[in-house]
Amino acid sequence: MRLTIRKAGLALAALCGLALLTLWLLTIPPPLPSHQGVVKGWKPSEAWLYDRNGALLDSIRVDFHARRLAWVSLDQMSPELPKAIIDAEDKRFRDHGGIDWLAVGGAIKARLDGSRSRGASTISMQVAAYLSPELAAPGSRGWMDKLRQMRAASALESGWSKDQILEAYLNMAGIRGEARGIGAASLALFGKDAKALTREDSILLAALLPAPTASAAAIGGRACRLAADIDCQRLKDQAAWMVGQSRQAALDPGLAPHLAVKMLPKPGMKLKTTLDRNIQTIAVTALRRQLLGLGGDRARDGAVVVVDNASGQVLAYVGGVGGDSTAAAVDGADALRQAGSTLKPFLYGQAMEHGYLTPASILDDSPVQLDTASGLYVPQNYDRGFKGPVSVRTALASSLNVPAVRTLLLIGPEAFRDRLWDMGYHGLTEDGQHYGFSLALGSAEVTLLEQAAAYRALALGGTWSPLRLRAEDGPQPGRQIMSAPSSWLVSDILADPSARATTFGLDSALKLPFWAAVKTGTSKAMRDNWCVGYTDRYTVAVWVGNLEGDSMRAVSGTSGAAPVWRDVMLALHRETPGRAPARPAGIMSERVSFANASERPRMDHFLAGMAQGQQAMAPPESRRPRITNPVSGSVFALDPDIPTGRQRMAALVTGSVEGHRLILNGRDLGEAGAKPQLLLPPGVHRLDLVDPSGKPVDRVRFTMR
Repeated sequence: MRLTIRKAGLALAALCGLALLTLWLLTIPPPLPSHQGVVKGWKPSEAWLYDRNGALLDSIRVDFHARRLAWVSLDQMSPELPKAIIDAEDKRFRDHGGIDWLAVGGAIKARLDGSRSRGASTISMQVAAYLSPELAAPGSRGWMDKLRQMRAASALESGWSKDQILEAYLNMAGIRGEARGIGAASLALFGKDAKALTREDSILLAALLPAPTASAAAIGGRACRLAADIDCQRLKDQAAWMVGQSRQAALDPGLAPHLAVKMLPKPGMKLKTTLDRNIQTIAVTALRRQLLGLGGDRARDGAVVVVDNASGQVLAYVGGVGGDSTAAAVDGADALRQAGSTLKPFLYGQAMEHGYLTPASILDDSPVQLDTASGLYVPQNYDRGFKGPVSVRTALASSLNVPAVRTLLLIGPEAFRDRLWDMGYHGLTEDGQHYGFSLALGSAEVTLLEQAAAYRALALGGTWSPLRLRAEDGPQPGRQIMSAPSSWLVSDILADPSARATTFGLDSALKLPFWAAVKTGTSKAMRDNWCVGYTDRYTVAVWVGNLEGDSMRAVSGTSGAAPVWRDVMLALHRETPGRAPARPAGIMSERVSFANASERPRMDHFLAGMAQGQQAMAPPESRRPRITNPVSGSVFALDPDIPTGRQRMAALVTGSVEGHRLILNGRDLGEAGAKPQLLLPPGVHRLDLVDPSGKPVDRVRFTMR
């Protein structure tokens, strides 16, 4: 009888073994990749931006399925981390072949007697599930599925080393939120990379792995059970801090987010730029401090570009700093904005290059009305006042508007537009007539990058070449756009603190304790404020405004962008001050006096052959007689609330008009110099200026409504 029972037992065991063997063979897992193949095919969700020295500037999320950083090898992790993970997740990891049979037995026993079990899943089984997602699909928690995972883990162990399996587990495990892998988790949860994790950090991560969404209390409690030798309360406090901090922003320094968006289109990219992290930090800090001081109700946005003059490499690129911005995603460094007065140096440089003007030439800063296709154009200065006769040096340095418009009359809008295009302002896509006379005052739209490149050309004697942002890009040959002598004269004017005193005073943010050429600009309705300048080594361009296009409030040329420019320049030249450029051939100097301009005698500089020691406005008798008011094409309206007999207009003329007479609609008004008052009915009118012989020398047509 005993023999029969024994035989039956053996037969049953054989049948069970055969059944298990059959099931084992039936649960052959899908082919598993090699460790090398997994590492090679790893796709980070991020792309990374580095400075010229390899320091991380920023990263950008490109893939939004899960947050993964670059693959982290075991030797790039703190040795405390693998030890803590093995102790918590799979104590016999180094000893089993993918299946911990003791843990399997314990799990079966716990299931039979209803007690709690830690489970039998090994690190190898979990990695196999990561490699074959169908092994861990929803609903795959039956005993047959577990058998398939065990079979896969056994197959994995036959082709991978233990270190490779552990490394893959630490890179592929979901740890908290969307952070996948130790690279993302260590930065997001602790603000450090995996190499810097302490034992306490590692214990907390091990406590987090079984339940990534667990509360701080649950994580702290499990950490206390895993490390009895560490003060439990401290672990609980750190768990609370870790869960509370869980900061995605810690994945990178966040120093160049706009440039990262601009240059990192693909996940996994690692791009080395020309930027210098220290200079980028200086620019970010200066801009953030200035915007904080101005307050969001005055100006919300700003941008900074710093360029190395010799190489053309961009050393700082700040598209914005957030804060009170309502359009923080917009790249202020590469956005088209109205240029304001920042285009004037190129206008005056072109005029001096052609021999039309010198730094000492006199321009008339007085009211002017210009007839255009769209009506009268009446330029005004920033302070709404007029200075009378001023030199080109004063007009440019003090940024007077009317003299600039008069200079554009010499050059012509088309020629000036072409010069700006050659200087890299490629937002000027229309012809010169489209912009008209307002082009002298910066009605065209430009970017801060274009400003930096154009002003760098002035620093290099009129030679323009593209700026460089990628470290791998080599220098490109430059093109001589403005002559070296004319560029030197413009730089000398922009660096003259006395010449800019008329508008900015003697002690403004534009004055530095070393040589620097600088120009400010403010666009129409106070929407943009610029400050662009250079020394012998660097060009710094700053823009402050509101990216949504609304006007700033109580922000002037020297209170908006200029303080940022000054702070950056001082930091760049802390050890080596800026030096004045060497005088090129073709420049001569001579003492100049001014007969009827309110400027003191001085030593000034000229293109060779253009020097003139005595400067004066042309006397009235030397000017061509012409009508200055009304301007041809003007349209005037009678006010119905004012008696018609009291609505008169003065007829004004200029030049030598002795003996000349004014004729209105064929009716003689008398001597031209008498400034006759015109009483006009509605309609089109013609006013003629005739010489003593009765020959017309000027004629205007205008309308009264």
